[in-house]
Amino acid sequence: MIADVGYSCLIGAFALSIYSILAAVAGARKRRADFVESSERAVVGVFFLIVFASGILLHGLATNNFQIEYVAHYTSTTLPLSYRLAAFWGGQAGSLLFWLLILNIYTIVALLQNQNKNRQLMPYVSSTLVGTSLFFLTVLLFAANPFRKLAPIPLEGQSLNPLLQNYWMVSHPPSLYTGYVGLSVPFAFGMAALITGRLDAAWIRAIRRWTLFAWLFLTLGILQGSYWAYIELGWGGYWAWDPVENASFMPWLAATAFLHSVMIQEKKGMLKTWNMILVIVAFSLSIFGTFLTRSGVVSSVHSFAQSPIGMYFVVFMAIQIAFSVFLLIYRKKELAPEARLESFVSRESSFLFNNVFFLVICLAILCGTTFPILSEWVTGSKVTVSAPFFNKVTTPFAIGLILLTGICPLIAWRRAGMKNLRRNFLNPAIFGTIGTIVLLLFGVRHPVALLFFFSAFFVLATVYLEFTRGTQARMAIVHEGAPAALYHLVERNKRRYGGFIIHAGVAVLFIGIAASSFFRIEKDAMVQPKGTFSAGDYTIAFRDLQEFKDPHKEVVRASLEIFKGEKSLGFLYPERHFYKNSDQPTTEVALRSFLKEDLYVILTGWDDKGSGNFKVYVNPWISLLWRGGLIMAFGGLIVLLPDFKPKLAENTVSESETEEAHA
Repeated sequence: MIADVGYSCLIGAFALSIYSILAAVAGARKRRADFVESSERAVVGVFFLIVFASGILLHGLATNNFQIEYVAHYTSTTLPLSYRLAAFWGGQAGSLLFWLLILNIYTIVALLQNQNKNRQLMPYVSSTLVGTSLFFLTVLLFAANPFRKLAPIPLEGQSLNPLLQNYWMVSHPPSLYTGYVGLSVPFAFGMAALITGRLDAAWIRAIRRWTLFAWLFLTLGILQGSYWAYIELGWGGYWAWDPVENASFMPWLAATAFLHSVMIQEKKGMLKTWNMILVIVAFSLSIFGTFLTRSGVVSSVHSFAQSPIGMYFVVFMAIQIAFSVFLLIYRKKELAPEARLESFVSRESSFLFNNVFFLVICLAILCGTTFPILSEWVTGSKVTVSAPFFNKVTTPFAIGLILLTGICPLIAWRRAGMKNLRRNFLNPAIFGTIGTIVLLLFGVRHPVALLFFFSAFFVLATVYLEFTRGTQARMAIVHEGAPAALYHLVERNKRRYGGFIIHAGVAVLFIGIAASSFFRIEKDAMVQPKGTFSAGDYTIAFRDLQEFKDPHKEVVRASLEIFKGEKSLGFLYPERHFYKNSDQPTTEVALRSFLKEDLYVILTGWDDKGSGNFKVYVNPWISLLWRGGLIMAFGGLIVLLPDFKPKLAENTVSESETEEAHA
């Protein structure tokens, strides 16, 4: 009975969505405010129906209501409650309903936020968002019903995939979904601006924080996912260029490019068409990523099984892209730039190169991800595109992007003279060169790694100098102490200085990537009980092997004591888990993080005599990857906060003043 109520909620939401779109478009075209108001009330109705349907599914998961097929497939009585609730987004139908729930939350917030502004845009914003909801409702009703019932009712469920039974399952998918779905709002405003012809800066101002919010959660989701892969999959790495990993990275690249180029449109009236394309591309890639994960067209540890929903996504993407391209062509004249690029040595051109690099990387990843699918469709055989291809193609552009991260914010607008270039970039270049020479003296010889390190040092130096100059300018003008001046500098220019913090995080992250990629140590060892083996500077003593059970799984655990020289650093316990409701064993990595490296140990096998097979990685400076990502997220949070507007002009230092201080 309760499953029927959930399905009825989806049917009601489907009908109300159709009405809302028709009423909004009719109200906008006929200038009938009552129609628009009725449409928005229908949106509220859709929202509550989706919330109620989601609540029903969550209740079924929490209470093991195995009458619902989805619950029986993804939970069991032995599964902890946190994982039973996380199964909401652990399966195909539930994850689509979760997508729909977040989209409707965004839709309601967008309507509330714009009750008294952007009124000419809002009917079309609402129609675009509700139209996207209508697509997901169509899929849920006709291809992936989360409330399908079973008869007879099983006594036990199949449980969640063992690889998903990790604490990151609770936060990683919601973070990614929040980012994915958040890109719907900028797209909706872009479509509304194209439809109405209101292509001034208003729609850009309306979506900047929305895009940043989506970017922030995509960043956190990708960061969490890479760490989850690192500790769960047992291969010593964090990024394998898996198709579903790529699916989350591509919209992040497009959103990042937009957040950079939008500043050119705001300040110079340039790149209007480009920015609209980026908004469309970012949303299209978020839908494409959802399609890759759920259609079964790719094989991945992250993806779901083969399903009939793929064609629904193909049709929706085709309609959405065709409609977007039509509007772009129709409004071509209105999107003409208000100014022209005056010099290749300027901030405008550096942002343009930045965008080109982002899009080239995105295109390369898209081609590498889709080529196996296309080759299978055309020839019947799948050609694998592996990590070496992606690394080789993206590395040069990644180095260029890091350098541009330091160059873009400091180079002058319109045309940069030699004085500007020398003042802003001489010291960072010297710092980067000195840092690289120091690494050479310590034996670092890999040329690509040295390029990464030089670029990162260059960026960190530019960020340090920018904060120093801004703080000194404020100290001179407002007569504050250094800590207060630094705090108020960031508080009153959150967008600028939060951006610099993001850039510093990027530099730190790439130091971690380069160090852990080029200088990792690997060791395989078969050891008898009480035996020892070495990996890098560590000696590892194998003490014993234990087996035990709990209601949910069987566990084999190795006990290893770690030494560095004669000093014991404690014990590590790599494990293998065998879940009762699955034939698939999982690896539980033993990880010890030190200041400059991670010691990463995997139990790969054992024999009847108690001997153990181990694989060990020593990953230098890999913690900088996670720390750099957190710094990026912190900077994004600062930019996202509203700006403080002081009442007294003499008590503030504006962005233009701080730029003039070092121009």
